[in-house]
Amino acid sequence: MILGKAVSHSLFTRSILSDSSCLVNWRSISSCGRRAASTAAAIKPTPALEAEVEMDTAAPPPAHPLTDKDLKKLRFQRNIGVSAHIDSGKTTLTERILFYTGRIRDIHEVRGRDSVGAKMDSMDLEREKGITIQSAATFCDWAATNPENGAKEKYAINIIDTPGHVDFTIEVERALRVLDGAVLVLCAVAGVQSQTTTVDRQMRRYNVPRVSFVNKMDRPGANPWRIVNQIRTKLRIPAAAVQVPIGVEDEFKGVVDLVHWRAIYNEGVKGSTVVVSEEIPGPVLDLAKAKRTELIEQLAEVDEEIGELFLNDEMPSNGQIAEAIRRSTIGLKFSPVFMGSAIKNTGVQPLLDGVCAYLPNPSQCEVLAHDTNLPVTAPPVPLSPASDAPMVGLAFKLEEGRFGQLTYMRVYQGTLKKGNIIYNARTGKKVKVPRLVRMHSNEMEDIDSIGPGEICAMFGVECSSGDTFTDGSTSYSMTSMYVPEPVISLAIKANGIETPNFSRALNRFQKEDPTFRVHLDKDSKETIISGMGELHLEIYVERMRREYNVDCTTGKPRVAFRETITQRADFNYTHKKQTGGAGQFAKVIGHIEPMERDLETGEDVEFENVVMGASIPTNFIPAVEKGFYEALEKGSLSGNAISGCRLVLKEGGFHAVDSSELAFRLATIGAFREAYKIARPVILEPIMTVEVVAPVEFQSAVIGSLNTRRGTIVDSEVRDDEFTAIAEVALNEMFGYSNQLRGSTQGKGEFSMEYKHHMPVLPNLQKELEEAYRKTLPASKK
Repeated sequence: MILGKAVSHSLFTRSILSDSSCLVNWRSISSCGRRAASTAAAIKPTPALEAEVEMDTAAPPPAHPLTDKDLKKLRFQRNIGVSAHIDSGKTTLTERILFYTGRIRDIHEVRGRDSVGAKMDSMDLEREKGITIQSAATFCDWAATNPENGAKEKYAINIIDTPGHVDFTIEVERALRVLDGAVLVLCAVAGVQSQTTTVDRQMRRYNVPRVSFVNKMDRPGANPWRIVNQIRTKLRIPAAAVQVPIGVEDEFKGVVDLVHWRAIYNEGVKGSTVVVSEEIPGPVLDLAKAKRTELIEQLAEVDEEIGELFLNDEMPSNGQIAEAIRRSTIGLKFSPVFMGSAIKNTGVQPLLDGVCAYLPNPSQCEVLAHDTNLPVTAPPVPLSPASDAPMVGLAFKLEEGRFGQLTYMRVYQGTLKKGNIIYNARTGKKVKVPRLVRMHSNEMEDIDSIGPGEICAMFGVECSSGDTFTDGSTSYSMTSMYVPEPVISLAIKANGIETPNFSRALNRFQKEDPTFRVHLDKDSKETIISGMGELHLEIYVERMRREYNVDCTTGKPRVAFRETITQRADFNYTHKKQTGGAGQFAKVIGHIEPMERDLETGEDVEFENVVMGASIPTNFIPAVEKGFYEALEKGSLSGNAISGCRLVLKEGGFHAVDSSELAFRLATIGAFREAYKIARPVILEPIMTVEVVAPVEFQSAVIGSLNTRRGTIVDSEVRDDEFTAIAEVALNEMFGYSNQLRGSTQGKGEFSMEYKHHMPVLPNLQKELEEAYRKTLPASKK
């Protein structure tokens, strides 16, 4: 390890065997610890109970202490993801990492002319378009150099390369859900962009420590100091450079290591020879001294030990700085910034050393699960990465392979062996593991067993993305990842006669990708596919043609409009029906009211039961709730789903003979529709955050085109010869924008967009949508 055996061991024991330092820091950032978002029970204790919860229901210590063998193995284990905005160089960087670690024999570029393409972009579509569509997992061994004594220490690193397009954001989401650390790649010219902010938000959601890597240092206009400042201001995380570039743009040839005060150069074939010099080049000496002081100042703000030395005007040693960076990074309080150029094979090996030095190993991450045998309010149970503990793993990604369903799994506790019987915590079904493999992009390596903290894949195990697996001796369950709602829909139909492959392809894609939805429109009887953007759906239509030989035609894109209410409305509704024999009778009294989205759970609809006494028997309450959710499926204005609504049931009435679950369900639907009309309903449309990058001379044309599409300019930035404009535009206005942008910027402009929220539509559009929906009603009733 780079910090030396003594240093890393002291850090290790401090973070694992005691409850001080890092664990205290983690709690100060997140009330539930390292994996707050991974706790199965979404509990919101009242402020009055929080102190009591802290004292009396603190999570018990892990029941399975780590053995010396576990500690030795886990100390040299890293699970990292490579994430960034589009075209920041993630796949190119991963290609270099695989080459320098000996996993691949030669380097191939993303848009290479040799028709091979990057190793991690295994799909033909990825190689043609030059983008990553699916996250790809691999593993490698890296011999990190200990700067204290020059000794080599071998680390096992699991890497997941993720896409940059917002359309494939679920791939980043599920990768970060199971990783212990991440490399956030930034372009040295463009800096923090829209998808960088999204990735940062995902890292915070799962409390993933990160090191930052400023890539493309060889590009004209590269300015790493502006990027470091953007990380601090835009991403709001303290950061400082741990390196200074030697040379700029075409002259970029190495970096100065500010922590251990040495110069590092890449020489030899494809930069495979790392030359370390104790002599700092004269032209960058003053800058390096200033940036080292800045690094110490930034650390003094987030680390107590450095802060104390700084106040006493003492200079910390190299080892103390390295320890402080590791503590602060693992504590989610700091991000060290590395520099390099993946395409020019410079600065990648020091980044790998930094990953080993500053990112946590699996035993330094607090992972929590919920015991399903205990009540929902019970504290979460910490999992221990001990090999002899009961097995607990999370299936985070599914793929249809040549040999059946391929299930990617992260093992958090215990050991998974080939031929083992494992239990699905969600369904309770037991299944045998017929084949266990480690993935290297689209290649596989058969293994007999996998230990805690590792990532593997299984064949022939039927499950869903986000399922927890155990060995049957525990009833632990972990939460799945956050899944965003689709924002765009298309009608799709097969050309000619519909074959079984059409539904087979849609079912497979829907199972693999939680953000891809398929449903049958009740009115038009069309098959509707929904996803995160035009590119997202376009890729799936193309994959159906290539992989399933199903040629499809798609209709005009549809926007995922929603409806909501703007004021409270009371209801007092009685449902009566008499048709000989037992009739139907149910009475419900209450109100509906607008509801804000819960930031923790993401829910914006809720059923609340405040019935006192026995005016409605308790066995009919679930039927009322079911009726409410059924009524939300289709609003009366445009036929779209209703969101942002809470139904409060206060009282009601029933008949000893005629009341039934069906009667109460129908009564609730009738009551809701009656109250909905007087609650001033409105139609909502998705608003997108659009980022446009184009040469400066086209600034007025770009801003003018956004204004004509009812866009609101939020921010604009001019740098050198290009500018960036960030605007909020309704998705309904964005169709065909790519062609218009290319035309108005001579093909030099590019844009990306990301869903932000839903907002009420303009009155004239609401009127149009209502009229269009009314015209379809008589036809559907015939």
